[in-house]
Amino acid sequence: MERERVEDVDTAPDRVWTIPNVISFVRLLMVPVVLVLILRGQDVAAVIVLIASAASDWFDGLIARRFNQISKLGRFLDPSADRLFIAVTLIGMAVRGLVPWWLVAVVFARDAVVGVMLPFMVRRGYPGFPVHLAGKAGTFALMYAFPLLLLTNLDGVPGDVAWVVGWAAAWWGVFLYWCAAALYVDQFRQIVTADTVASRVRP
Repeated sequence: MERERVEDVDTAPDRVWTIPNVISFVRLLMVPVVLVLILRGQDVAAVIVLIASAASDWFDGLIARRFNQISKLGRFLDPSADRLFIAVTLIGMAVRGLVPWWLVAVVFARDAVVGVMLPFMVRRGYPGFPVHLAGKAGTFALMYAFPLLLLTNLDGVPGDVAWVVGWAAAWWGVFLYWCAAALYVDQFRQIVTADTVASRVRP
């Protein structure tokens, strides 16, 4: 990981009340709503909320870049909302038997691997890992796979198409999700190695 990329995160303005952050707060409030809708079997309503969340995710990023409203809080809230939507959607669908529990375990295990490394990164002066294209693509694939999997109960061709496309996107998303984790592990290894070498050469 290049130090300059980490410094970009460190020097982000420490602002709270920006338009992108407000949008992210609203997205977080919709997380339990999605879970309740899924558990109640109101799949179409849940899909609408998930689509609105994905659209707002793109919109708040656009505003942050266009109007220079990037902030440290925003860098935390945005991916946190994505992960929470993925988590509650997966759990809700697994409870109803729409997806197997092993899929939940595979996705959660990836987040656990990355999460275990974060405290060590913070102690070494790094606020976290830079976002990779693989991670973004994997998250995006999962975010549009789950609404499709929610629609597999539809009768006829729409349900069949949703099943095929949804599972294809889910497999691709999981693959990219773990590719990003492998990149983070390699970055963590490089940082630990560099710090070990530096400590040995210090007088």
